[in-house]
Amino acid sequence: MAMIQYGQHYSFAKHWMKISHNQNVLTGSGIVAAVVLMAIFTSINFLGVRKLAHTNSTATWWKIGVPLLTIFVLAIVNFHGSNFHAANGFNPYGAKGILAAVSTSGIVFALLGFEQADQLAGESANPKRDIPRAVIMATLIGAVIYITLQIVFLAALPHNQITGTWAHAAYTQMSGPFAQLATLVSVGWLATILYIDAVISPGGTGLIYTTSTSRVSYGLSRNGYVPSAFEKTNDRGVPWFGLIVAFVVGCICFLPFPSWKSLVGLITSASVLMYAGAPLSFGVFRDRLADADRPYRAPAGGVLAPLAFVVANLLILWSGWTTDWKLGVAILIGYVILASNRIFNLNPTTPVLDLRAASWLPFYLVGMGAIVYLSDFGPLKSPVFPLWWDMGVVAVFSLVIYFWAMRVALTRDRIEAMIGDVVLPEADPGVA
Repeated sequence: MAMIQYGQHYSFAKHWMKISHNQNVLTGSGIVAAVVLMAIFTSINFLGVRKLAHTNSTATWWKIGVPLLTIFVLAIVNFHGSNFHAANGFNPYGAKGILAAVSTSGIVFALLGFEQADQLAGESANPKRDIPRAVIMATLIGAVIYITLQIVFLAALPHNQITGTWAHAAYTQMSGPFAQLATLVSVGWLATILYIDAVISPGGTGLIYTTSTSRVSYGLSRNGYVPSAFEKTNDRGVPWFGLIVAFVVGCICFLPFPSWKSLVGLITSASVLMYAGAPLSFGVFRDRLADADRPYRAPAGGVLAPLAFVVANLLILWSGWTTDWKLGVAILIGYVILASNRIFNLNPTTPVLDLRAASWLPFYLVGMGAIVYLSDFGPLKSPVFPLWWDMGVVAVFSLVIYFWAMRVALTRDRIEAMIGDVVLPEADPGVA
């Protein structure tokens, strides 16, 4: 989606998108182009992890180098500190505008690059060293680069681009903002690099997301949650069935989510909901298996875990009802898949379900949906929970759910037995 949107600069891609409700959405030919790109990502993944790693490493260095070059050049050529108070002023839409942008405008999405380090952790040669380094550094480097880019972009805008209000300023019509800004400030050579980068950078992201998706489905299958077909691999150790399913599902998503913004909003909420389970698991392991060998020890875990759970739920709140109801539908589809897998015995591995340990889950999902609906981020003209109050309600609700989950969690003996039941696949000598 991003590759096609940024590629609007090229004449051959002009008809792949159109403006609808102030968003760039795919046309019929655009959907065809998107499917072809998805097919390319999938095909490269069939080459195996080692070849993929070389491809992704090259794209990663490019993705770091070009933004740094952009920051340096624009800061020197056209930096105006007065821009931050131009148009209708600094922070014209208040706290709600900022909070909504965090979840729905790609800000959280931009910082999710660390998740692939977790999802591909099983293919690391030295996980004790590599995983903490990859997760922490990916987050820090991404945050610094993106924040600095935003500062430089705003400061480098010519004054005639930000007259009136920020929402209706001329720059909002840019399909490739940084490249077009470089052209406006007479740095044409940088614009050329950025137009090339606008295809390479999101392409690298799409490539590694395709990889991690197939590995997640492979892991779900090994644990018995989805059909065993997802464990099928080729002679390179690539989970080919999961790749094909990821390709099909990805193509289907172009239909209800034809714009990059609408798709990113859902992906962000779904990812955050997935991450919300991490502090719960962390809290249980810290309590039940306190003396277990751990290569990395998080300081102040007893405080960070419930705090992280609160923050994850706040991000879901800020995504708004328009996004979250679609997430609810996706969750229901997921439960149908889980139930079908169990009813029709599509996987010989049967996960042991403990209803008491999961007793908090339906209350959590339904409760969060209700809070979002009744909040200032919901559809009601007169919300039951106005701004700030809604965040307080989410915080209290999150802490109740967190400590409820801690109380009913599996016992130490059950956890150790389940860990002992995990059968690891034979190592692929080509992976390390």
